[in-house]
Amino acid sequence: MITSVNRRVFLKGLGAGLALPSFETLFNASVAKAEAAKGLATTASGAPLRTAFLYKPNGMNMEKWALAGSGADFTFGPTHEPYAKFKDQLHVFGQLAHLNGTAGMDGGGDHARANATFLTGARPRKTAGADIKLGISVDQFIANAIGDKTRFSSLELSCDGIRKSGVCDSGYSCAYQFNLSWRSDVTPMTPESNPRHVFERLFGSGSKEDRQKNFTLRNQRQRSILDFVMEDAKKLNSQLGRNDQLKLDEYMTGVREIERRIEKSEKFGLPEAPDMEMPEGTPGSYEDHVRIMMDLLVLAFETDSTRVATFLLAHDGSNRSFKDIGVPDGHHSISHHQNNPEALDKLAKIDLFYSRQFAYFLEQLQSRKDVDGKSLLHNSMIVWGSGLADPDRHRHTDLPIIVAGKGGGTIATGRHTVAGQDTPMSNLFLSLLDRVGVKEERFGDSTGRLSIG
Repeated sequence: MITSVNRRVFLKGLGAGLALPSFETLFNASVAKAEAAKGLATTASGAPLRTAFLYKPNGMNMEKWALAGSGADFTFGPTHEPYAKFKDQLHVFGQLAHLNGTAGMDGGGDHARANATFLTGARPRKTAGADIKLGISVDQFIANAIGDKTRFSSLELSCDGIRKSGVCDSGYSCAYQFNLSWRSDVTPMTPESNPRHVFERLFGSGSKEDRQKNFTLRNQRQRSILDFVMEDAKKLNSQLGRNDQLKLDEYMTGVREIERRIEKSEKFGLPEAPDMEMPEGTPGSYEDHVRIMMDLLVLAFETDSTRVATFLLAHDGSNRSFKDIGVPDGHHSISHHQNNPEALDKLAKIDLFYSRQFAYFLEQLQSRKDVDGKSLLHNSMIVWGSGLADPDRHRHTDLPIIVAGKGGGTIATGRHTVAGQDTPMSNLFLSLLDRVGVKEERFGDSTGRLSIG
């Protein structure tokens, strides 16, 4: 049975449901533009406006990150090389800060504060007990305003295990370090790190019990979720124009490819990750893990399953090693480089690893055609960065921050903006909130809006 909710199309089968991308054939431009006029989470064309926040741990080798020039006349540093081809889709910011991440009277715990302040702009209460307190994160401000437009108000992803309590960094609760998204000042939004669970959440149908039965049935019969909706897919295909038929075929091929990758990854058991516990079913390769989560996030946006997401690639303070790129040392350990050339070189290699993952994510967004003929990247606002700059000194100022995507045409890209010394990053968030129709006078420690248009 083919169903449609608010112009979103779903294929239904025995205990299975598959959300589909938007199709030009079924796109009602006049209705979409009427919705866009209301100003909530849509572009001028009526296509959905998506927002995602991706966190890279442990700061950067800032010498390799540094840009030359500003405005439209700037040159990338070596760290940016993997995604330099997307320059016209990027707005790079300098001198943004989270001063609530600095020690102040709280002493040690910069990694916990780097994570905690990144999307809240608020200072976490220093406690390892149950009396945690922070602030609502920017993604949840968006989710509270537009969450009723999609199946999921927001999507929280991670490549770390789940830590909700215990002591992690100098007397701070692990809740601060392992969560980016906060629904309230005392309630983090627990991210999912198992790609199988994310897939089932996005494409399962019915109650939790029904989805589990269907998952078990598919495993027993060694069948794909696509097998259960194929009859509906054929009916839908006959209703679509040629371009949309190709889009449907590419989309379903992509879904099956992700299924195969998850199935393959589940055969390898637990990865080598000495500083964290990973659930069964995650890929043995960290790069594979990151990319499959990115692919699932792209699918969530493409199917309009959600319009806001966070992705904690790894928590700040992570001491993961990177043997595959010739860095057997722990990331956190070498981040305290003390200006040692060898340590700085290793840190730069890890930065490049993460830059390649960001480039991969941009490629996936750019390759997907949206309902208005633009790319998903064009109709998105993707914040990429870290809660620390130079990790050796635990600097929470001059943070390495990029906004990718044009926000449906509302964000000026191909630019490097030097915001002014210690400009609150919360000012950037106010400007992003404006673009999804969420009007706030203050956010976190904001002092005003940052010009990004």
